Amino acid sequence: MHIFAVGLNYKTSPVEVREKFAVDSEKYDTLIKNLLKINPIYEICILSTCNRVEFYGLTDNPQEFEEEIIEEFSKSSGISQNDLRKYLFFYYDSEAVRHIFKVSSSLDSMVIGEPQIVCQFKESFLKSKELKAVRHILTRLFDKSLQVSKKIRTSTGISKKAVSISYAAVELAKKIFGDLSDKNVLLIGAGEMAELAARHLQSTGVKHIFVANRTFEKAVELAEKFSGTPLKFEKFYEFLPEADIVITSTGAKQPIIKKEDLKNIVKKRKGEPIFIFDISVPRNVEEKVNELDEVFLYNIDDLKEVVNQNLESRKLEAARAEIIIDEEVKKFEKWLAQQKLSPVIANVRHFAEEIKNYQLEKLFNDMPYLNEKERENIELAVNSIINKILHRPTMYLKNKATSEDVEKYIETFEEMFSPKWEARKNKINVKK
Repeated sequence: MHIFAVGLNYKTSPVEVREKFAVDSEKYDTLIKNLLKINPIYEICILSTCNRVEFYGLTDNPQEFEEEIIEEFSKSSGISQNDLRKYLFFYYDSEAVRHIFKVSSSLDSMVIGEPQIVCQFKESFLKSKELKAVRHILTRLFDKSLQVSKKIRTSTGISKKAVSISYAAVELAKKIFGDLSDKNVLLIGAGEMAELAARHLQSTGVKHIFVANRTFEKAVELAEKFSGTPLKFEKFYEFLPEADIVITSTGAKQPIIKKEDLKNIVKKRKGEPIFIFDISVPRNVEEKVNELDEVFLYNIDDLKEVVNQNLESRKLEAARAEIIIDEEVKKFEKWLAQQKLSPVIANVRHFAEEIKNYQLEKLFNDMPYLNEKERENIELAVNSIINKILHRPTMYLKNKATSEDVEKYIETFEEMFSPKWEARKNKINVKK
């Protein structure tokens, strides 16, 4: 059996190709069932996000599997098989395991260390599990993937530095003020960037969030999400004296906050500083406001510099994470190889069990005066002896599981026992 990872992502294909393969919740069940009908596929899971559509699973025939998958994907997407080969990647065995570990740990994400992929990965796995599309091998693989992801996040700094503009603004505010629990925030604009900023700010425990937007209904909607106060756009100047942090994110073509307008605001704040983060393009805040005492303005380029520095820091941490992944891939390979030994070891233990049962039955027939407790103690002692005798050869064979000549060790192991098994079985059967 071979573990596979196949699909396309932001590295291998443009968005206009990826979107043809996007799998929403309605398609997921049907697609899983259809893919399980392909003969070489035994287990499968689908991970579909804005940056990737990838399939992870188990097959016993990679060559046949590739042909079947390319044909199936070509039919569903309308892309010719030849063109499809340019975009698809195929990984097998340790290469596939390494890729899956990197995806779940966000090392393969467009933004290294982003947290969303962990939830997406887990959700996809649970969906496949509900459909009984993943069993023993993939369940172990996905459980291990989530463990590796957690280990990397807790033992490296891969997700500790801000790498989104909104998050960088909030992190900078925390550095400036320290505790934000007594700070009021004014969001001007209610788009995606503003919502992200509000989400991060709420997690820091700010005192209150005011939201102003040209469309008042959107201000109301966003404010309700964070127990904030919506404001009509033309009224936001009245609330500026109350704001310690201002984040602007609107589509205005001209500055909506100017130096002259802020002069009175500064006086009303009586020396308390006001920090303005302008994350709009074009800029919403006139650059001259920086000339005012106690007003500190940061634009999107200032924040990008913070983001770029943090991205570089994450890349360094990613190198440490790669070492962890290499170690975990080896461990998983060893576990996987040991699964091949299970039938051999099971046969040994099964025959040992046959011998034990025969001998105990004979003993108990010869000693009918033994009570139930005495019989239990004897059986426990015999089980312990058998386990101790078999432990060393079993562990020896398991340790050789990843060896290149593992087949020779298996053959030797079987030769040590098999002929004697048959002979002894025949004797036992005759005696019976």
